[in-house]
Order: sequence, then structure tokens, then C-alpha cells
Amino acid sequence: MSETTDKAVVLLNQNVAPEQFDWDSFESGLDAEARQEKSDLEEIYNGSLNNLQDNDVLIGRVVRLTDKEAIVDINFKSEGVISLNEFRYNQGLAVGDEVEVMVDRREDKSGQLQLSHKKARTLKAWDRVNELHDTGEIVNGFVKSRTKGGMIVDIHGIEAFLPGSQIDVKPIKDYDQFVGKTMEFKVVKINPEFKNVVVSHKGLIEADLEGQKKEIIGQLEKGQVLEGTVKNITSYGVFVDLGGVDGLIHITDLSWSRVNHPSEILEDGQTVKVVILDFDDEKTRIQLGMKQLEAHPWDALSADLKVGDRVKGKVVVLADYGAFVEVAPGVEGLIHVSEMSWSTHLRSAGDFVKVGDEVEAEILTLDREDRKVSLGMKQLNQDPWSNIEAKYPVGSEHTGTVRNFTNFGVFVELEEGIDGLIYISDLSWTKKIKHPSEFCAVGDKLKVVVLELDTAARRLSLGHKQLLENPWDKFETKYAEGSVHAGKATEVFDKGAQVQFEDAEVEAFCPSRLLEKEDGSKIKKGEDAQFKVIEFNKEFKRVVVSHTGIFRDEEKKNVRDNSSNTSSVKPASSSNNEEKSTLGDLDVLAELKKKMEGN
Repeated sequence: MSETTDKAVVLLNQNVAPEQFDWDSFESGLDAEARQEKSDLEEIYNGSLNNLQDNDVLIGRVVRLTDKEAIVDINFKSEGVISLNEFRYNQGLAVGDEVEVMVDRREDKSGQLQLSHKKARTLKAWDRVNELHDTGEIVNGFVKSRTKGGMIVDIHGIEAFLPGSQIDVKPIKDYDQFVGKTMEFKVVKINPEFKNVVVSHKGLIEADLEGQKKEIIGQLEKGQVLEGTVKNITSYGVFVDLGGVDGLIHITDLSWSRVNHPSEILEDGQTVKVVILDFDDEKTRIQLGMKQLEAHPWDALSADLKVGDRVKGKVVVLADYGAFVEVAPGVEGLIHVSEMSWSTHLRSAGDFVKVGDEVEAEILTLDREDRKVSLGMKQLNQDPWSNIEAKYPVGSEHTGTVRNFTNFGVFVELEEGIDGLIYISDLSWTKKIKHPSEFCAVGDKLKVVVLELDTAARRLSLGHKQLLENPWDKFETKYAEGSVHAGKATEVFDKGAQVQFEDAEVEAFCPSRLLEKEDGSKIKKGEDAQFKVIEFNKEFKRVVVSHTGIFRDEEKKNVRDNSSNTSSVKPASSSNNEEKSTLGDLDVLAELKKKMEGN
């Protein structure tokens, strides 16, 4: 038997009452005094230990390091264990360091206290991040890695997202250059539901720049010369960083010479000197200049240069109306298209020169005050009108080129700079031409004769029909009034018909009332018949005929023969006098008469 059992047997043998039996002494093996001493010691010990609850965050001290774990004392009955993986961010962890820990499990299956440094750090970091977001305080963060659209940053143990657009004020092409760096950030957004945190480094830069900008803007003055860096090049100008504030150099203020694109003068990142030309009231839009730092080219232009001098230059700009030629650096003159050739046919300047051509010209006007110069190219060649009377005397015959039409005639170029006009009435003796395009086409070669020459007005009148004999001289005899000819009605209309004779050049008009045939019907289009000339006008090239008059003459002749024996009947009047039609009698010819009288 055991010692305790022996004692119990002894007490029973001593006849002790059951209710007086000391069971505590019996179970603990200690008397009352010893038990009291033990209780006092346990109370002191428990008071020196932490009262642990799961998820409590405590401060512990590293007491030992193994290959895989850190042993941490948190002032509990036993020491806790934390995996070294949770200290990867802190490669310098050493014995004696104090670390934040959270009770993960008070006892695992082996009775070991399990702690977590990562959970403790995350919980505390989340509270700290919310505080940073509320106060706007700046915090240091470690850029862990690159991700889609930005970077992953460690902020007090929390992985925050840094968008690519929030890294810097200027676009970043190489994100990898920031990996592994510790930078300053500002917490700009928190999503408590998903525990997402967004930070920005750009906001800090902008804040610094804004301060610098206000300081710089406050010191700006018109005419002030500053040094800046080319920030952006556009088609219309260059933006220059003046140290936190941007200014624009317009393309026209880059150089006194003509600039097609700013990239011809400057490049990104280049340091340049500029002068402040102007700015708005808030000084947010600053206009800069570069060419203003150099003397104006017109001030350096030779004082000996005068009107009439010949100069050489390069075509820098081309327009339909002319070309701008740079005759000296920054000094341009305009050659109007009318001064490029003696030809009176204005064409595009591109027909004579192109950009980049080296040309020679004569100074026509020179205004140093307004800084304008006009030039001429045609003046380098002799004016073709200077000896016009010797080359193109009245009556001389030539061959020219049809250049263009008007409603009243044709312009024919005899040589460059010398054009003449053929009136529509001088194109043909016989053809009735409504528009010159019916007679010839642009570019055709045409024989002409000089009819009139006005040297002062630089005007030349030409003729084409005058090269041929006037057929109306012989028609005057052949188609005398009263003569009868075979003809064909080529056109029939309300007021009459056009009649074509054997001479194709001659067309006659037969009034409607004189188209009646002997049987009472009227001549139709395409019908052949005999026609009597009742009017011939050589000047207006007009022939009026009658078909009805032919058989009526016979009737009247018979009447006269029958009445010659009867005294009471008066002689019939002449058929020509009865049938003859005047211009005013024929409505269809009335308008023609007005036109001819006007001519």
C-alpha cells in the first residue's frame, strides 16, 4: 500500500469521525500550512503571467533563433513559436529584438504555444493605414514587385497598390527601375470591405511642384530671361519646363527663319534659354520666345540693297498666289504668281517653282519700316511687248494656241506673254456660232491674222475668218432677190423654217405663212422644194425666202393677162412688193436685228 493509504488506515484506527477527516491533506499529501504556502506561491506566479486570449496582440522578445523558427517570450507559461517566413521583410532579426505577435493558438496538438507576427503586424498596420488615410500623412513604403497596371508596395505589412499613373508626373516606361526601392507615399483610397489600399507617389511630387510653381510664378516678369528644359514638342510649338511651371514657345517664336516643324529646331530634354513674352492674370499660361533673344534679321540687312537689285534665295513656302523666298536669314520676299511670267494666263505658283528651289529674282518693292519686300522673276527676261509692233504688225499672219474661251470670243496665245482675242464674229464667215467651243478646243493650234494692235493697253485683236475670201461677195450675186433655188427645210418650227441651199454655208429663213404649198398644205421638215429669194442682206448675212410666192406669181400673172383686156380691173402690184418681208415683220428675226444693231 501507498503512504497515503497507510496514513488513512492510521487515522481510522484512531477512531476519527468521518466529518472531521481532512480530505485536502489526504489528496494533496500536504498539511494545511503547506497547502497555504503553495496557494500563495501560485497566486504570485499567475499574477506575473499574461492572461492570454486568441487574437490578442502582444509585444514579445526573441529569445532564440533556429533555422526555421523564432522562439519568442511573451511572459506566458511557455514560450511561443513563429515561422521565420514571417520575418522575410526583416533580414536583420536577432535575439533580444522585440516584435509584435498575435496568439494564434494557445496550444497545438503537441502543447506548443503558437504565435503569429504577420497577423499582429497586419492588424496593427490596417489601423495605421486608416489613420494615414484620414490625416493625409506621408508614409514610407517598400516597392515589392511589379503587377498589371502598376506596382505592389508594402505599407506597414499591408500590400498596397500603386497605379502606374500615380508613380510620377511624367509617363513611366520602365516600372522595374522602382522594384526594391523604399519611397514616400500617400494613402489615397481604402476599400474596407475588400481590404484594398491604393497609394500615390505622384501626389507628393505634384504638391512639391505646386509649391515651386507658386514661388516661380510670383517672380515672373515680362522680358525676363530664364533657362528651361524642353518638355514636349507639338506641331504648333514647344512646351518648356521652367522648374515646376510650363511655358509655351509658339512655332513662330522659335526662329526668325521659317520653321515647318519645331522638331527642326529643338529636341526633348534640351536645355534652352527663353524670354517671357506674356502671361495671363493668374500666370497659368506663359508665352515664351527664343528668337527674341537674337537681333532681328532686318536690322542686319545690307543698307545698300535697293529696288531693282537682283537677289538669290530659296523657296520656303508655296501657295497658289505666289512663293515666299528667303533672301537672307529671316528675311523673306513674296514673288506673286503674276510676277513669275509675262504670260497673262494666271496659273498656280507651283507651275513655276517648288519648295527648296534656289531662284533669282529682282527686288520690286522694299519697305524697311514695315519689313516687307516683293520680288519678280519675269523681270529677268525681256518684256515681249517691248517690240510688239515689229513682231506682230497689223495684217501679219501667225499660228497661236487656244488658251481659253469667253462667251464673246477666244483667247489665243501667240507666245508667252502675248495673247490676242478673236471675237466670235471673226471666227467664220458662214457658220452661226453660239459659243466658241463649237468651233475649236483649248490647246488647238489656230491660224490668225492681226486686225488691231493697242500697245498702250497691251491689247491685240485677231481674226480667223479674214484668212479666207468672204463667200458672201459671190453669194450676193447668186442669191439676188427674185432668184429661185432648190432647197431643203432642215428645221421647221412655229414661226417658220430653216432652209439649206446647195451652198452649205448659206442658210435661209422662210416665214411660216410662206411655207404653204399650192395644195394648201405646208412644207415639212426634210422636204425638198423650190424657194424664191425675197430678201438678201450681205451685212447681216441674212437670206429670207418664200415657197408660196412661186405659184402665186403664176396666178397673178394669169390674172394680169386676163385683165389686160378689161379696163375696169387695175393691174396687180409687183409680187416682190407683196411678199417681201422686212426684219421688223418677222418676230423670229427681231431679236437678231437688235443684236446686230448693237454690234
